[in-house]
Amino acid sequence: MNQVMNLEDYLHIEAVDRMQQYIHSHLHEPITLSQLSHEALYSPWHSARLFKDYLGKTPFEYIRLLRLTESAKLLREGKPKVVDLAFDFLFSSHEGFTKAFTKAFGLPPSRYLKETPAIKQFYPTNLLIYHKTILKGVTDMEKIQDTRAIFVQVVERPRRKLMLKRGIKATEYFEYCEEVGCDVWGILTSVKEALYEPIGLWLPEKLIKKGTSEYVQGVELALDYDKPIPDGFEIIELEPCKMMVFQGEPYNDDDFMDEVMKAKVAIEKYDPKIVGYRYDFENHPRFQLSPEGYRGYIEAYPVTNL
Repeated sequence: MNQVMNLEDYLHIEAVDRMQQYIHSHLHEPITLSQLSHEALYSPWHSARLFKDYLGKTPFEYIRLLRLTESAKLLREGKPKVVDLAFDFLFSSHEGFTKAFTKAFGLPPSRYLKETPAIKQFYPTNLLIYHKTILKGVTDMEKIQDTRAIFVQVVERPRRKLMLKRGIKATEYFEYCEEVGCDVWGILTSVKEALYEPIGLWLPEKLIKKGTSEYVQGVELALDYDKPIPDGFEIIELEPCKMMVFQGEPYNDDDFMDEVMKAKVAIEKYDPKIVGYRYDFENHPRFQLSPEGYRGYIEAYPVTNL
């Protein structure tokens, strides 16, 4: 993983980030390359090239996939009509929308509305935060002096299924992305029957298959879930357990890495014995939720009574 970023790279990433923000803020409006280049502060040609270089898609491929994913989320809830979505997301016709939706997700919107299977939704990378994190690298947790307040609660998790995708050797998120890609989350968020939001998990040794990773991503499901699962995924059962959930203070997304590491230090310093528990990593996974600044960093450790 390349951790070197010069000033030109950083300025380019900031330009692409501004284009991303503009797209997300104007998704229901016509968007032109001229408007995006105005946000990027480069020529239209250079702006489009930077966008493709850093995100792997042209601006209009990105816009189309984002609009299709947002329309799929609405279809999953069974609220709008397909024809209304076509025009809400600026497709020129019902037929054009249906063709684009089918090409992106492998089934027409009318069928998705009825069946709502797991599909590969488009889950774009927050480019600026991602590269800031890579640039800083992994901080030595012993050197962190300033920590954050942590809210702690214990919750019950029932026997349940887990739809997951395994990596190869990954022990954390960025290694996992390098091994299997960063689009797994988009599939997991499409699962309508999920009991909770998608999670990154560190599996106990007994749940790790030979030649696969400790860190995986997945979503928890009821025991009676029986829909087809996407290629490369599998379903396992998780035993009932208690989870000690740690939630850090809200933070500014620009300070993502520092705040997460400070929360992790506070979590590691916490002694569960003071409330009558011990950690039970040998039997159950620990997990993390997607870091969101508005709610603070959230991680959960399996526990059992002393």
